[in-house]
Amino acid sequence: MAIHAPAPLVRAGLAGFVALDPRLHELPRDRIREADAIVVAVETADASALDLLPRLSDEPDARFLVVVGKRWGADLSAARERGVRAVVWWDFCSPDVFARTVRAVAAGDGSAPTPVQAPRLNSREVDVLRLIAEGKQCDEIAVELSYSERTVRYILYGAMKRTRTRNRAHAVSYAIRAGLI
Repeated sequence: MAIHAPAPLVRAGLAGFVALDPRLHELPRDRIREADAIVVAVETADASALDLLPRLSDEPDARFLVVVGKRWGADLSAARERGVRAVVWWDFCSPDVFARTVRAVAAGDGSAPTPVQAPRLNSREVDVLRLIAEGKQCDEIAVELSYSERTVRYILYGAMKRTRTRNRAHAVSYAIRAGLI
């Protein structure tokens, strides 16, 4: 396996995870094309992150594990076509999860990258975001769902916190991209 991380601290942390598992062996940078799995750490997975993948390995069957810090904004089908086999969020990347996922990717397994690998939204959160997408305000949503306005705001805040979105529009956009509304 090989590691590509733009930040030395992140790279050192991932290399430390590799050192904890005797079944994993990191190849030097000049042999990255020989790796069974290539770990790419990015803060935001977007089109520029996907453009990096072919430069790391031009092998048609290259398999990538993307470790994402903030958000997944890349096209899912383009990621799959470029060899992304799994995505792990920094917040959930323990040594055990990392090692298990690297081994799965190296074996040809893995999971399709989707933004819902982050914490899922519950049905109340989806309902609130759907109504926000329809242009309703918190007081109107409260009446429609028979909640207090404070409860609606609490539900919205919880959804935004778990999905790491900055505002209502960003939360609605996340839910749309994830296919929830």
